[in-house]
Amino acid sequence: MRGRGDRPARVGERIREELSTLLQRKVNDPGLSPVTITDVSITPDLKIAHVNYSALVGTEERKEVARALRRAEGFLRRELGGALGLRHAPELHFHYDDSFDRGAHIDSLLKKISHGESAPDEG
Repeated sequence: MRGRGDRPARVGERIREELSTLLQRKVNDPGLSPVTITDVSITPDLKIAHVNYSALVGTEERKEVARALRRAEGFLRRELGGALGLRHAPELHFHYDDSFDRGAHIDSLLKKISHGESAPDEG
């Protein structure tokens, strides 16, 4: 009998929780302090985890955060392997989640419109 196919979603959620805990408690890199894991999606074979993160930093500092995540990738993967109890720890691919930035931009446009200012034409 086969399962319902929700294992990748459950493992992805568990990875998100574990990564958040690791970043808060075990990673000593100050470049990773503003990082928040927003979502994790994992391939059906559980080999690759796409980790979406946000960081409340400026655009210049985002590159530094991305470099810090790449530096910590091996440590995070090793710790995840032990915590998850999987045969193979998934490969981590980090992606910046810009949904907060887009939401803030839309909010500022709506405020301008509500105050009677014309919004810039963005196409």
